[in-house]
Amino acid sequence: MSLRGRDHNSEPNSWDNGSKSLLESSSNASSENVHPTEEASGLSTVQTLIHLLKCNIGTGLLGLPLAIKNAGLLVGPVSLLAIGVLTVHCMVILLNCAHHLSQRLQKTVNYEAAIMYGLEACPNAWLRTHSVWGRYIVSFLLVITQLGFCSVYFMFLADNLQQMVEEAHVTANTCHPRKSLVLTHILDIRLYMLTILPFLVLLVFIRNLKVLSIFSTLANITTLGSVALIFEYIMQGIPDLSNLPLMASWKTFLLFFGTAIFTFEGVGMVLPLKNQMKHPQQFSLVLYLGMSFVIILYVCLGTLGYMKFGSNTQASITLNLPNCWLYQSVKLIYSISIFFTYALQFHVPAEIIIPFVISQVPESWALFTDLSVRTALVCLTCVSAILVPRLDLVISLLGSVSSSALALIIPPLLELTTFYPEDISWVTMTKDIMISILGLLGCVFGTYQALYELIQPIIPSTANSTGVYA
Repeated sequence: MSLRGRDHNSEPNSWDNGSKSLLESSSNASSENVHPTEEASGLSTVQTLIHLLKCNIGTGLLGLPLAIKNAGLLVGPVSLLAIGVLTVHCMVILLNCAHHLSQRLQKTVNYEAAIMYGLEACPNAWLRTHSVWGRYIVSFLLVITQLGFCSVYFMFLADNLQQMVEEAHVTANTCHPRKSLVLTHILDIRLYMLTILPFLVLLVFIRNLKVLSIFSTLANITTLGSVALIFEYIMQGIPDLSNLPLMASWKTFLLFFGTAIFTFEGVGMVLPLKNQMKHPQQFSLVLYLGMSFVIILYVCLGTLGYMKFGSNTQASITLNLPNCWLYQSVKLIYSISIFFTYALQFHVPAEIIIPFVISQVPESWALFTDLSVRTALVCLTCVSAILVPRLDLVISLLGSVSSSALALIIPPLLELTTFYPEDISWVTMTKDIMISILGLLGCVFGTYQALYELIQPIIPSTANSTGVYA
């Protein structure tokens, strides 16, 4: 069945003419009207948990110490915890709305379809008439967000490969605090990207989510190993904290907001994962268990990392680790994890774009078109990573614009439109409006600050680095 849990019974439009997603492990015409709970080969609870963890624990984790630095030693952890709780609450809202609409319409709905059907039920005539645009907007945001994640992954992989190769001759066997190194790059970072490109293309040719669960398990194991090594180092010899500010300036806090929202990368995968489960009624348990672990991990790593390195905290915590083989291995095993995560994040835009493109070609060309579009999208993420020199700010920009819209602004508004005809309580209305306003303020001011920083002159020493991830 389709990863996106596609709505096959919605009104015809160009996004829906691709009647079946080629992500199905076995294409079957009758499967178009099969409910996910009727699929015998759905994801188990453990597989779903693995996917959920892997979709949320990505490259943003390594930039959290700098995010805490941008907010302050007290304000940072508290704000990160609050954003995490709000994000999970909005995920629950999205699940509840999708479930309610599925019961009402007797068919499975995804994020985009939920917005469209929710607008159809609202009292405003103009919104009902233009409800389909809600679907297009969410589809656009999902594509931009997920491809943005993939671009960040591309730069992360290329930059780490470059550092591991070019620092090999100065990497020591014994571990001491890292000292600044001025190295002349042997190869341009773009050549490393081109080296990685064919391997990522082959990876995204895997179109079955159950097969990817094997790679997701490997990614989780490698992530666990690398994070354990990071924790082992940052918990040793934490210096005096009296010089660390409890609250940073509001300008850097805006960058913190975008980075924090970016780190919760899994909002676009919540409904697809639930729709793929053998027993979707167990997804709430999976969500609360998995996201509780993610939030605790984020707060602890970000706070301890900033406490350890203080004002010297770099854009990626790997920049602060000793230049020895043990901690160089952190880059290697985390890169392996991100490599496999790329395919999971890639699934969302692929399932939005590919069915539309396939609907425009003869059936005999469907497979070739599917693979060609996948290749083109991977190349697009590669090109965007090459063209953008400051991915630390792009992360904040992505988080402020699309991630905040998908995670904080849209779900509360969806709850209002979905349940308004059924006498929604004023407490719920007030809560939803406040969350949406908070998300909107973060979106506007965070976007402004990220764009302002992007147009500033680039310091030569960081011009060709990932900025946040090294």
